[in-house]
Amino acid sequence: MKTLSDNMRGALLMMASMAAFTLNDTFFKTVAGELPLFQAILIRGVMTSVLLAIMAGVRRELFVHISRSDWKTIGWRTFAEIGATYSFLTALFHMPIANVTAVLQSLPLAITFAGAMFFGEKVGWRRYGAIAIGFCGMLLIVRPGAEGFDRYAIYALVAVAFVVLRDLSTRRLSRTVPSISVALITAVSITTMGGIGTISAGWIPVEPVVIARLAGAAVFIIAGYLLSIMVMRVGEIAVVSPFRYTALIWAIALGIIVFGEIPDGLTLLGSAIVVGMGIYTFYRERQAEKATR
Repeated sequence: MKTLSDNMRGALLMMASMAAFTLNDTFFKTVAGELPLFQAILIRGVMTSVLLAIMAGVRRELFVHISRSDWKTIGWRTFAEIGATYSFLTALFHMPIANVTAVLQSLPLAITFAGAMFFGEKVGWRRYGAIAIGFCGMLLIVRPGAEGFDRYAIYALVAVAFVVLRDLSTRRLSRTVPSISVALITAVSITTMGGIGTISAGWIPVEPVVIARLAGAAVFIIAGYLLSIMVMRVGEIAVVSPFRYTALIWAIALGIIVFGEIPDGLTLLGSAIVVGMGIYTFYRERQAEKATR
């Protein structure tokens, strides 16, 4: 039997990671209309924090030394994660899951642009062109001025901006800071945000089936996190990264099966443009890396 190459294993792990994250979104979206947003965030957050704390304890990374500069970076990253969580989940509660996921697929393009603007990373005219075309594709998805466009599409776009800040902050973390510690700090902070929001929004009785759905969301978000760590340990990032776009396939399929949401032609066209330009950007970055070796 032929052994899988590292790149093939990395691609499979990336696809599994995207499936897990999308299943988390699906489980979470099923409680829309049954629970206030902040209450749902709080309940899922408690479950996620407990699971991460257990994992960190098993790995002996529950209590670790973190430098002052890293704490500052973690602070910015946590702020961005809280903003991204609130914005994304607000959009997810009110928009088709495929549309929200499609907007998030512009993230690699946005990170490339932000890296050039704020960190002086070299980006050629081809990648700038791909970013511009990808932005046009995103406009086809959210359609400003169209009847279907509302403030929740703005929340999805704001989520992208926060995730860019989160990922750029993550780049500045020291390698000595355990990933699971950062994830646990983030989970506790988001749970706290949910608790504060619940104080003002109020609390309603929770049915056992709703608890079960949120438990499913917590399990899948942890699975997505673990798989995403495994991805970074096998294969070349430039090869496996494009497989993150399989999240859109999962979102379209689950949107149809679970919620009866069928994307229209413009949404599919915009999604194809965003994904195509993202893959092209990965390709150009790989070519640029080869040229500098």
